Amino acid sequence: MGGCRALGASGTGGTGLDQKSGLLYGIGAYGIWGLVPLYWPLLQPAGAVEILAHRMVWSLLAVGLALLVLRRWAWIRELVRQPRKLGLIAVAATVITVNWGVYIWAVNAGHVVESSLGYFINPLVTIAMGVVLLKERLRPAQWAAVGIAFAAVVVLAVGYGRPPWISLVLAFSFATYGLVKKKVNLGGLESLAAETAIQFLPALAYLLWLGTQGSAAFGSAGAGHMALLASTGLVTAVPLVFFGAAAIRVPLSTLGLLQYLAPVFQFLLGVVYFREAMPPERWAGFALVWLALTILTWDALRTAHRTRAEALRLAEQAAARVEAEVEVEARVEAEVEAEVEAEVEAEVEAEARVVLDSVPHSNPARQ
Repeated sequence: MGGCRALGASGTGGTGLDQKSGLLYGIGAYGIWGLVPLYWPLLQPAGAVEILAHRMVWSLLAVGLALLVLRRWAWIRELVRQPRKLGLIAVAATVITVNWGVYIWAVNAGHVVESSLGYFINPLVTIAMGVVLLKERLRPAQWAAVGIAFAAVVVLAVGYGRPPWISLVLAFSFATYGLVKKKVNLGGLESLAAETAIQFLPALAYLLWLGTQGSAAFGSAGAGHMALLASTGLVTAVPLVFFGAAAIRVPLSTLGLLQYLAPVFQFLLGVVYFREAMPPERWAGFALVWLALTILTWDALRTAHRTRAEALRLAEQAAARVEAEVEVEARVEAEVEAEVEAEVEAEVEAEARVVLDSVPHSNPARQ
């Protein structure tokens, strides 16, 4: 999974076929991210760190090829002139490295369900970070959702016998990544290209070192395994492209609902396919998380509806105000025209009277 769902564009929402295709793109993006736990085990016997290094190297090549096809290179010159942005890109690359690495290790170590929890609670962690770091003010429903999520973590910690650190690391790393990306303000492909460019040399150096030690899995398990390792770039880039296509075609509220597809698929894979244990206290913890997300989603949809209604009301008021102003202007113009006409008529009458007065009159007594 990892690192791509926060790379967004703002969804403007299309119509007709545009929205249908956007919905399919969104399902494709989150579907791939949700089903990727089936992919990482195929890369064994490579270890998590080697898989991570291959993902970094091949992702840069895949994204670079996509940018080459799209001819989107102008951003590079502007980026290298902004040291602050470069620093933020380095932070984003570091945080997503942690996210990718922990996720790959967790899936291959049999912690798919706990990994899915990390992406379930990610929106709640993002809200909590907004309060702590950005001093944002929450609505009551958001406070309730965050409180329930905290209770869920406590319940799960009791159930696991330890804090669900995999979930927490994934959630906090991804939330931090999203926060940094918001400040960088680059497109999805461009941002991923910049991040993997920073990751590339250390990752390539590690793979070369593994090769010199004779412990690299690449090339030792056949051509098919080599192709699978090389395809980590496509697994990273393709859903990102789908996400970008969806983001410009469907409303953000729709994307916000689609984002839950990925952890739902991961959770179902962990329980049904990988047959991971789900004791009652774990079900209780997940139930609390789902309750918190239900409250959060309901509040977001209600707020969006109210915002749209308020925007419509203000637009109607503005239209009525403009119409009233037009009527006033028309009335003023009519009054001015009437005054002008009256003045013209008065002037004509005055001139006619002067002309009549200047004509000599005959004296009837002299006749």
